[in-house]
Amino acid sequence: MSWMNHTLISAEQLQSRINDAGLRILDCRFVLSQPDAGRESYLQGHIPGAVYADLDKDLAGPVVSGSGRHPLPEAADLAMTFGRIGISNDTDVVVYDDGSGALAARAWWLLRWMGHEQVSLLDGGLNRWQAVGMALDVGEVTVAEKKFAGSPKCEWVLKTDEILMHAGDVEQLLLIDARDEARYRGEVEPIDKIAGHIPWTINLPFQRSLNSDGTWKMATELRDLWADALRKAPNEKLSVMCGSGVTACHLIISAGLAGLPQPRLYVGSWSEWIEDPTRPVATGSPEKE
Repeated sequence: MSWMNHTLISAEQLQSRINDAGLRILDCRFVLSQPDAGRESYLQGHIPGAVYADLDKDLAGPVVSGSGRHPLPEAADLAMTFGRIGISNDTDVVVYDDGSGALAARAWWLLRWMGHEQVSLLDGGLNRWQAVGMALDVGEVTVAEKKFAGSPKCEWVLKTDEILMHAGDVEQLLLIDARDEARYRGEVEPIDKIAGHIPWTINLPFQRSLNSDGTWKMATELRDLWADALRKAPNEKLSVMCGSGVTACHLIISAGLAGLPQPRLYVGSWSEWIEDPTRPVATGSPEKE
């Protein structure tokens, strides 16, 4: 599991390093329906020393015709962003959000995609930090700009053309959808213009990797979770998706903690798939497909 180095850090472990000059903490809170709410929450209270990373402005590129809601930033732009918020190639990074890690996982994945492996996710997020009595600071944190150099690992990304090429062939493509069951089945769709899922995909809601308090389940539990989802399907060609390539990153962490090979990320995810009305859409349970 060498690719899973520096994955989870507890609130207590982070507190012990809070004054470490070589540490950068990123607050990744964000609300899709209220794009400014995450930053407002950050200003009202955040882990000491944390800087804010905005999902739309910092962790995604501009939406273009045919793309999903959160495309990957250009590598040069992302490197500048990381440098602007005080990350160099030698910086240890901890990312967090309200609790689940579903948003912070995108920052975790982007850093690793650019070759920066010194990044951890705060287990339980800000909720856990506060639950164990740790202090918060208010207002903006100003940090010195640093130089970040990296290059993207293009092989970590799954694109729509490959899905169309291998659709239904689990020997070549095993695609796991991180959205909740009702969205996957097409019963509700609060964000995107079409409800349902890509035919042949498997549903594994990212929340199932967590305990009720938002902390991560043990590795043995995660192994059982994935074994139940995959059944006996081969996992060498594993990929993950969600609505726009954000919470799918949470499944990548889950797979790694469960001892599985690193999945690829379908960045465009459901929001990109439905941009072309000729692409197939399924609803209901996969047994009915």
